[in-house]
Amino acid sequence: MNERGAGVQAGGSRTGRGKPRPRRQRGALHRETADRLRDMIFAGELEPGARVTEIALSRRLGVSRTPLREAFRALTAEGLLEPLPRRGARIASLTAELVDEMFPIMGALESLAGELACRHITDAEIAEIRALHGQMAEHHARGDLDSYFRLNQRIHESIMAATRNPTLYRIYLGLAGRVRQARKAANVSPARWNEAMDEHARILAALERRDGEMLAVLLRRHLFNKQEALKDSVRRLGRGGD
Repeated sequence: MNERGAGVQAGGSRTGRGKPRPRRQRGALHRETADRLRDMIFAGELEPGARVTEIALSRRLGVSRTPLREAFRALTAEGLLEPLPRRGARIASLTAELVDEMFPIMGALESLAGELACRHITDAEIAEIRALHGQMAEHHARGDLDSYFRLNQRIHESIMAATRNPTLYRIYLGLAGRVRQARKAANVSPARWNEAMDEHARILAALERRDGEMLAVLLRRHLFNKQEALKDSVRRLGRGGD
């Protein structure tokens, strides 16, 4: 083996002056890069329909193109990016038709989560969700939509986590992430926002009683109402982009 070949060990790639980068470290970098891109998409920093390139994002994020390319593949699989031949990728747009495809699946997942969570949730977990609900109500009263949505997301994910079913949780997060881009617009209407808060109060009450059957119904209904509001907002955004 020549000197150059000896400098790269199995399971690694070169970093710096011939030092190998472990595969585990490379994997962590690509996951971190994918997480940062998701956050940028969900925060609206990368808007639906915008074209993105590896070169520009590599400079913006301060990473090499290798982990960025892997992150592109991951987000494409999640439906957040649409590849463009020889031109990078485009931030995927949400359509009313896609909402109609995804939400019945999400409704079934949330309904199942309600039943399972009531079987397994602890008093401490209920107390934590109750505290999150109280904070969310405060943000609602102040009209702080961004903070409201952060707490809203944590509540739904906490219920999912209480199912003790990692497969269910993973599938749900994949779909939930796809609609998070346009979710804020679904609750912009004061009437819908107030309605959503009332729905969450009933969800919390059913969870506290550990009434899995009722919680399943409430979560599915809550999602249906969100679906209709989201479709309206997607149509409005689509008209505005013409």
